[in-house]
Amino acid sequence: MKIDFEKGGGLVPVIVQDDETGDVLMLAYMNEVAYQKTLETGKATYWSRSRRKLWLKGETSGNVQEVKGIYIDCDEDTILLKVHQVGGAACHTGHRSCFYRRMDEKGTFREIEPPVFNPKEVYK
Repeated sequence: MKIDFEKGGGLVPVIVQDDETGDVLMLAYMNEVAYQKTLETGKATYWSRSRRKLWLKGETSGNVQEVKGIYIDCDEDTILLKVHQVGGAACHTGHRSCFYRRMDEKGTFREIEPPVFNPKEVYK
């Protein structure tokens, strides 16, 4: 069994989940190089689509993701990473999860958790 990077034009989506709680922390993308770096270091490395370069999660913020398990879906084109989230925040906004807003009964998205850190202090 091998991850099919070609199906998505060289990238596969990566669902990132907290190994202890099962909470979904974020969605990112990997190419083959990012995947190999992740295997070599045990720390999540992704491909940044906006910056068009490799991105070691936490290299700026210190909020590193230590990989505890790697899973592949039935189509071999999506990865599930189970991680230990160092620093408490997976999101660049300072929130524990990138999914920190929920739609209310009026159809408005509202913040459901406060940020763990102030990103303006980290990303100067």
